[in-house]
Amino acid sequence: MTGAEVRNFVIAIVLFALAALIPLTGSGYWLSIGVSIATFMVLSTSWALFSGPTHYISLATGAFYGIGMYVVGLGIEILPYPVLLLIAAVLGAVLAALVGLATLRLSGVYFVIFTLGLAELIRQLVNWGQTTQGSSSGLYVLTDISEPMIYWQLLGLGAIVYLLGWWINRSRLGFALRIIGNDEVVAVHSGINTASAKIILFVVSGTVATVTGALLAPRLSYIESSIAFSPMLSFLVVIMALLGGAHRLWGPIIGVVPFMLVWDLVTAKFPNQTTLVLGICFLLIVYAIPHGLAGLVEKYRARARGAF
Repeated sequence: MTGAEVRNFVIAIVLFALAALIPLTGSGYWLSIGVSIATFMVLSTSWALFSGPTHYISLATGAFYGIGMYVVGLGIEILPYPVLLLIAAVLGAVLAALVGLATLRLSGVYFVIFTLGLAELIRQLVNWGQTTQGSSSGLYVLTDISEPMIYWQLLGLGAIVYLLGWWINRSRLGFALRIIGNDEVVAVHSGINTASAKIILFVVSGTVATVTGALLAPRLSYIESSIAFSPMLSFLVVIMALLGGAHRLWGPIIGVVPFMLVWDLVTAKFPNQTTLVLGICFLLIVYAIPHGLAGLVEKYRARARGAF
């Protein structure tokens, strides 16, 4: 490890340690915000692991997240919670592999459209299944799992995702994905198995999203398909990752925190205009800061080095 990497790891450890203290403050508001930030930190970072290097924009996060929620909702009265998390992870990985095999040969807008429709397809299947069973209502998730426990679990999952991303970036897989992102045709002619590389990262991203949904299920207590498979979640994840900078592992983290603080204010003050605000945010990010906050930081550092 280089000196810069050691420094970054020390900073990351300190920040995670400070973040772990939030439930001890006794503030319900900041704990609630902390859970939301931790949730989207995990989702955005795992999304960036796949979409950052490959430049494939996936809107399937809501589909995997909802599956995790429903696994816990359906099994919480039958199986232990840790077993449900394992089942959610396996289902997420299997679904991601199947979707990857079927769609990752697509590119551009075709892949985006398919992943956007995936959450809606699964939601309709869930509704059909509930109607067939004679019930169109949601599921109750009644457990003794407290919000601080959920927060610490999400924080731990975030640390795992960050370490996994660091390892992938330094591996041959990460190198292959960067070549794919720059020019997939060149990657193919270089002997890289582009399909396998993309599927592996898509499986990682989908599995993390599924486990995140499973961890959040006890917090909601009551789950409906419209909540679990909300397309809004997929768009929020993409916007936060792009705001921070999907080309850097730490980029989504610095995008999630300010966006969530502003988003909480917007949803409280203008609850009926959230979709409009979301669209404006997306346009501003794409046109004003296409490389995200991480890109601005890197540009500032380059200018500072040039000045000396």
